[in-house]
Amino acid sequence: MSEADTMVFGVAERYATALFELASETGELDVVEAGITHFEALRRESADLRRLMKSQVFSTEEQLRAISAVIEAAGIGVTLSNFIKLVATNNRLAVMSHMFRGFRQMLADRRGEVTAGIVSAVPLSDGQVADLKSALADISGKSVHVELEVDRSLIGGLVVKLGSRMIDTSLKTKLDALKIALKEVG
Repeated sequence: MSEADTMVFGVAERYATALFELASETGELDVVEAGITHFEALRRESADLRRLMKSQVFSTEEQLRAISAVIEAAGIGVTLSNFIKLVATNNRLAVMSHMFRGFRQMLADRRGEVTAGIVSAVPLSDGQVADLKSALADISGKSVHVELEVDRSLIGGLVVKLGSRMIDTSLKTKLDALKIALKEVG
């Protein structure tokens, strides 16, 4: 991990801890978690929001005005709204997803859950998600919270990350391995 990556994770961890402690003290852990889920869905759906959060072209004031409008329109709760505005004011929007990931990890630890990242080529049905959660719970021995992502470049299959373990059954990875094997033979 580079020094810049370490710095990003250090900053994100401090912010995540502050949000977690505040939400815990005010009894709003579930409210903040729901707000994060809603905000992250908005971010995934909006290229403009992603650009606003990552771009250095916008001034801090422009980012704050725009992000404030987004969270007000989305009906995000007061605690999370204030947190997001603070992050924007401190010019840290680019690493906010890391902050949210840290918050979710702390919440999962408190609940005795483990988080699994599941990337699929197409959206999974509720039944498929339930089956995956059950299988992962059997493996981990804990309740499993899943974070779903769609990456059409996988072509088919899944990439599942559970703790430090990663299982990649994607067709893309299998085709890449086949290409390498064919180059070695030929």
